[in-house]
Amino acid sequence: MVRRNVAAGRLHFTTDVEKAAHFGTVQFIAVGTPPDEDGSADMKYVTAAARNIGKYMTDYKVIVDKSTVPVGTADAVKAAVAEELKKRGVDTPFSVVSNPEFLKEGAAIDDFMKPDRIVVGCDDEQAALNMRALYAPFQRNHDRLIVMDVRSAELTKYAANAMLATRISFMNELANLAEKLGADIEQVRKGIGSDPRIGYDFLYAGAGYGGSCFPKDVKALIKTAATDAGIDMKVLNAVEAANDAQKHVLGAKVKARFGGDLAGKHFALWGLAFKANTDDMREATSREVIKDLLDAGATVTAYDPVAIAEAKHCFPNEPRITYADSQSAALDNADALVIVTEWKEFRSPDFNSLKAKLKHPLIFDGRNMYDPKLVRAMGIEYLAIGR
Repeated sequence: MVRRNVAAGRLHFTTDVEKAAHFGTVQFIAVGTPPDEDGSADMKYVTAAARNIGKYMTDYKVIVDKSTVPVGTADAVKAAVAEELKKRGVDTPFSVVSNPEFLKEGAAIDDFMKPDRIVVGCDDEQAALNMRALYAPFQRNHDRLIVMDVRSAELTKYAANAMLATRISFMNELANLAEKLGADIEQVRKGIGSDPRIGYDFLYAGAGYGGSCFPKDVKALIKTAATDAGIDMKVLNAVEAANDAQKHVLGAKVKARFGGDLAGKHFALWGLAFKANTDDMREATSREVIKDLLDAGATVTAYDPVAIAEAKHCFPNEPRITYADSQSAALDNADALVIVTEWKEFRSPDFNSLKAKLKHPLIFDGRNMYDPKLVRAMGIEYLAIGR
């Protein structure tokens, strides 16, 4: 898509800040907001971008916060731009808009081209008209653009991710309970998901969420609430604690089955990325699972379709981890298989070959990918999450 639009002359890149600030009425700020040590979002890149626009703009601009930013950022951006204009002795008009993104890693282009909603937070009609014109081609069949005040738009992004993270952690806690009570979390999921007030999305139990968004945004919302409002977010603190614990469930299952000392044991691990269709290993569950196995004395051979290069950065100079070039090769000399990421290519393995290769015909499934009855009927021991 990038190559096609560059070739057509519709897309250009530059490192010339002044040129960028002069080009276009709408100026998107789409920089990283990594977590600070205290969990709050680091806003220095957002502020720097705002100042650069203020230094060079010569006509009316709509300055759009596209990055995930704390409530109140639009005010900070407005102040930074105004300060730069004042230094120049000019009074060029501008608007600041919050336009959070709701893109899923691995499906970002589809989500952008066919959005389920477009949230725009702004305080003046001129900015709203510009944003409506900008997004008109992406909502021809019906209007999906929701205009609200800036602070509500900023909070909406954090609220959406926090809600999804809450559903995941809640289901993981239910899965742990189901396992103890002899129930099957997959049957429970179908039973509650059929309620239209609940729905099926984000109800899959597993080994914990990771990535660049949910962990960071939950932390940032907890920090914002405590610092700016003096509120203790009890539910979100529990969500974070539950998720941190869930990332160690697989390691605990392995140690419960083989004993706490895993010296001399070797495990195949399928899936390194925090989710399928990405190579992102930020806050990935695989990192905790691998650490738990290594700390107990085991060795690991890992396979992931795209994240192996990233994994090598996460575990530099670690001789106890090797990497396979196929899911089958990862099974060589392994005592058992541990599945951490739900890649499609893992959904229909050759179970007979898998059984023959493993020293113990045993799967620890952190994503509940298989039917327990089917796998067990083939003579393979199957330990999943809440099954």
